[in-house]
Amino acid sequence: MATRKKSPVPNDVSDDDLLEQLGISVEIEVTGGRTAQEERIIAGFEEIQRFVEQHGYAPRHGEGFDIFERLYAVRLDQLRRNTAALALLAPWDTQGLLAQSATETEADLNQLGDDDLLAELGVDAKDDDDITVLRHVRSAAEKAAAEQTAERTPCVDFEKFKPLFDEAKAGLKDGTWEALPFAHDAEIKLESIQQGDFYILNGQIAYIADMGDEIKTSVTDRPDARLRVIYDNETESDLLQRSFQKALYRDDAPRRLRKKEVGSLFSGEWQDDDVQSGTIYVLRSLSNDPRIAPYRQVIHKIGVTSGKVETRIADAENDATYLLGKVEVVTTYKLAGVDRTKVESLIHKIFASAQIDLEILDRFGKPVKPREWFLVPLPIIDEAVQSILNGTILDKVYDRETGKLVSR
Repeated sequence: MATRKKSPVPNDVSDDDLLEQLGISVEIEVTGGRTAQEERIIAGFEEIQRFVEQHGYAPRHGEGFDIFERLYAVRLDQLRRNTAALALLAPWDTQGLLAQSATETEADLNQLGDDDLLAELGVDAKDDDDITVLRHVRSAAEKAAAEQTAERTPCVDFEKFKPLFDEAKAGLKDGTWEALPFAHDAEIKLESIQQGDFYILNGQIAYIADMGDEIKTSVTDRPDARLRVIYDNETESDLLQRSFQKALYRDDAPRRLRKKEVGSLFSGEWQDDDVQSGTIYVLRSLSNDPRIAPYRQVIHKIGVTSGKVETRIADAENDATYLLGKVEVVTTYKLAGVDRTKVESLIHKIFASAQIDLEILDRFGKPVKPREWFLVPLPIIDEAVQSILNGTILDKVYDRETGKLVSR
């Protein structure tokens, strides 16, 4: 293996500065009953155990073997030589890996490049009795080694999943889907990761297409499950549920995607735990304008307000938005816990073909074209709301010729 030529080190750079530039942490952080360093040692050992479970043998040294297997082998040898690590990991060593003798050779270590050696978690055997000799190095190679079992491969049957991705992407655009961020430092519960879920992970949409039966690994005896995860770039990975959970933790901005629960958008009764986000109102104009009066039974203004409808329409006679005339409230629908702007946009999109094209002069003589007024009978508006309630609205649009909601 070719080795990288080392750059000269400036004399005025301290050891601590060099460690910091390499991303090596020299501080011990206490979290729970163990230090952060001890947690990393355990996590690194668990990766070796998973390798053994998958392949049926301990990782080996040698130029002919995969680089990640060799990195695991180096890490295992260092753990075997570290008395503090042996004491820490003894309860976890159900496979008897630490009882075996170290097998690495000086020649094999020399064949590994500097970055590769650092990448296998920065194992350093300078002091066998010092638990802090295992340094954590966040490099691309280390991350790749940790995720070896989750390597992505082309998804040969992606066409089967493509409609699902298309629906999610379209839903994010029209507001019928939402991307929910995880709160900072919030726990991502393992049981919340289920088959059929969508996530944004490292900037890509990930879909959990399949989830196997619950298993318990010999590493921690904790429940886990094998997942088949499909990505929108037509790749897939086979990984454990806990590995996917860790990937979400490592991502700076993971998101959970879900279709909005449209059945809970509207309600006729206020509940004690409802959070009001707005009211959809349907108005009828009482204007005597000859362009409006003959059609007042079918011309309706559909809008959304976060306040009281009565307050909003109090000055309707002086507001071109309301056709400079009095209006009456025909019906209202309460919104709870949703984005009222997106709901309003969705309704206006459905009735776009029936929007009236009317120009009036406001009280200053300026021509205005009021929006949100539609030539639609009230029963059709109510039907649209019911379609939102039962989740079928995405397949419908208003046909001005027939005066009905029809399939797209």
